[in-house]
Amino acid sequence: MSGGALSDYREEVVNGPIVRTFFKLGIPPLLTHLMNVAYNVLDALWLSMYSDLAVAVPRQVWPVIFLFNAPMMALNAVGMSVISQYIGMGKYREANISASRFLTSSLSLGALFFMTLFSLRGYIFSAIVSTPAEIYDWVMDYSAIISLNIVLQYISFAYQTTLQAIGDTKRPAIINAVAVSVNTILDPLLILGIPPFPRTGVLGAALTDLLGSAIAVASLNSLVRRYRGLEMGLTRDIGREWVELSVRIGLPLLGMGIMNSLAFIAQLRLVNSLGVIAVAAYSIGFVIADIVDAALFGLTGASSIMIGQNLGANKGERAREISLKASVIIFSLIALGVIAVFPFKSSLADAFTDDRSILEEADRFLTYLIPTLPFFGLFMVGMSAGRGSGRTLLPTVIGVIRLWILRIGLGYLVAFKLGLGALGIWFSISFSNFLAGIASLLWLAYGRWNVPVVRGTSEREAPGDRE
Repeated sequence: MSGGALSDYREEVVNGPIVRTFFKLGIPPLLTHLMNVAYNVLDALWLSMYSDLAVAVPRQVWPVIFLFNAPMMALNAVGMSVISQYIGMGKYREANISASRFLTSSLSLGALFFMTLFSLRGYIFSAIVSTPAEIYDWVMDYSAIISLNIVLQYISFAYQTTLQAIGDTKRPAIINAVAVSVNTILDPLLILGIPPFPRTGVLGAALTDLLGSAIAVASLNSLVRRYRGLEMGLTRDIGREWVELSVRIGLPLLGMGIMNSLAFIAQLRLVNSLGVIAVAAYSIGFVIADIVDAALFGLTGASSIMIGQNLGANKGERAREISLKASVIIFSLIALGVIAVFPFKSSLADAFTDDRSILEEADRFLTYLIPTLPFFGLFMVGMSAGRGSGRTLLPTVIGVIRLWILRIGLGYLVAFKLGLGALGIWFSISFSNFLAGIASLLWLAYGRWNVPVVRGTSEREAPGDRE
């Protein structure tokens, strides 16, 4: 097997200009994320045209999906840090073995969690989430389809994360863009029933998501099979070292993912207890927040790639420099989004509802939430640094405090004990973003996270070593 294209990507990530490489790696997934944001906004718009309350349905289901996706995010952190650091060392054979173990683990867990969610969703949304009766039937229909999407997402993320760890963010982004484009075209046709399609409402929104994931999996599989220097397939050889690294790197993130997801569910239950007006306002507020922080999720992945490969090449100080420059860039871009969107927040919310009570509550939520989104960006850069370095414990602690202490504990106290109602929930969400961002920035600047977690040196293997 030849390292080939893998070594070409490595050279630029390890030795190229930081800011230019950051944007080169980050812009393709950024564009894909912008398309995803546009799709989600339009999806919410079509659902609001179907019914003012239907817009709240996806937000009822996604916290539960996050819970079942928590192992996937932990596995992605393992895959990103291990594969990128092996690439940084020039150990391409080990990188390929790890990629196959990554894919096998992802497929197995995805199938298990699909069956679990499909079987238990009735109990989850009635007894745990306490979904309002007005939208319960819609939530059951939507979650039935979305549960099948779990297994496709596990496979898709395994492929995407492996390619990104190598340094190829462009081609996965193109594939995702095609899938999202298909979703965007079909969404209004199925939701609103534009002939010759039937009017399927929330069920149509779920079906388009499922179709997009299927397109992405098929296309990514084809790309991986044709990729020079990459051998990735199912394997029975999981290996002790992979299991040990998975536990060491992934366990804190798995714990955080589970606790985060449970916190989002608890937060949703708090909002649900305030009535369907607050539920709809909560959903609309986060749709608009996604517009503001559109630059976030595409670009932060670039810092994970660069940090992982530079640590593999024994360039710890360069890795820290990458994290701090990424923090400045992300904070600045989201701040520009805040400046652009904040004056028009009421008009944007008005596009999703004709109900004056929902609109007023959504506007109050956005007044608190939007100014704190740049600090949420800093928190996400810290999470990305943990993902690339494999040092995930402290970002996990920050994440747990952000959600359980500030959003749930403080939110419950202010909303119900002090009697502020929905305003107390909106305040606690916003305050948690601010404190988590400051804590993450301090960790990036002064923490001892910038050392590799995989064994070996940064010297490249001789060709004979890879046969």
